[in-house]
Amino acid sequence: MSEYQYYDLKAIDRALTKTEMTALRSISTRAVITSTSFTNHYEWGDLKADPLKLLATYFDAFVYVANWGAREFHLRLPQELVDAKQLKAMLPGKSVQVRGAGKFVTISFESEVEPDDDWDDGTGWMGSLISLRADLLRGDFRCLYLGWLFSVQNGEFSDEVLEPPVSAGLRELSAPYNSLIEFLGIDEDLVEVAASASEPLKAGPSRKELAAWIRGLPEKEKDGLLVDALTEMDERWRIELLRRFEHENVAVSDHGAVDRRRVADLLAASHARAEERKRKLNAQRAAEAALEKAKEEANRTLFLDQLAKREKAVWKEVDAYIQKRQPNDYDRAVALLSNLRDLAVRQGGEDEFHPTMEDLRRTHSAKDSFLRRLAKAKL
Repeated sequence: MSEYQYYDLKAIDRALTKTEMTALRSISTRAVITSTSFTNHYEWGDLKADPLKLLATYFDAFVYVANWGAREFHLRLPQELVDAKQLKAMLPGKSVQVRGAGKFVTISFESEVEPDDDWDDGTGWMGSLISLRADLLRGDFRCLYLGWLFSVQNGEFSDEVLEPPVSAGLRELSAPYNSLIEFLGIDEDLVEVAASASEPLKAGPSRKELAAWIRGLPEKEKDGLLVDALTEMDERWRIELLRRFEHENVAVSDHGAVDRRRVADLLAASHARAEERKRKLNAQRAAEAALEKAKEEANRTLFLDQLAKREKAVWKEVDAYIQKRQPNDYDRAVALLSNLRDLAVRQGGEDEFHPTMEDLRRTHSAKDSFLRRLAKAKL
């Protein structure tokens, strides 16, 4: 297989109509098309359409994976539910961009990772990443901050550029955020360093707080909210309601007092953390190797203790193996002789062992295969 490309488009806010599904089928007869998705893969050739145009027209999320390392994740958000200027201000780089078009804003994450031996057909990424869209609509910008870090990692900003406001909850990332880090290949040391300035993730309003607020709304508005809850297919009504609650119940926070760090500071701290982690890992490996060596030496000592008790019998076993004149038996004889040599070194009997070996070579001087094995074992 010379190349592989995987396309996965997902509709969230609404289902596709039959007319739209027919239009999509005209693009590809091989694609799997449902009322909420379009998926296809290619071993040769490409999708016969611009996937970003399909996203803009029909879908809310798009994942692209190619076996040469290209990865893309795109989210389409309703313009009325997000502040496009705020999002663009957070992501001025190239690897992660915010684009506005018509009624929607698209956030694009694009990466080029090093291909490895683990085959990635792309099929699991949409399921692991899609919930980030709902988090964004609720005002959780952690994935955007991670995107900014990815741009830092790619060298897209000068050293003096300051980070955007640090999102809360970077030290308590859930599975979708860890999936985004893996999908893009974001340096985990850089994430950990950035997260050190992140506040804990705040819980949403309690049932009691929401109940008190709703009781204060006019009856007509409450009736409208009930109708929305029963008729809206997506969570837009819920998102808008929670945003309104937060806007009307803004709590004073000192989060803005946190000093924003320079790109150079983040990179330096990330490098230092990586070096320290490497030092600890090397120390751990050295300790484990020393422990393993000590165990091997203890086992060898025990083995030689047992061998010493039957040394004469082992010499007879050596002679019996040699007499069979078979390659495998020569190997067994040499293995026993190596053990006897180690025993002689341990007991200080090398002066006796070497003459015995000379006699053995003379006795079996016609057995070239056996002698070659002795030479290889340095006996």
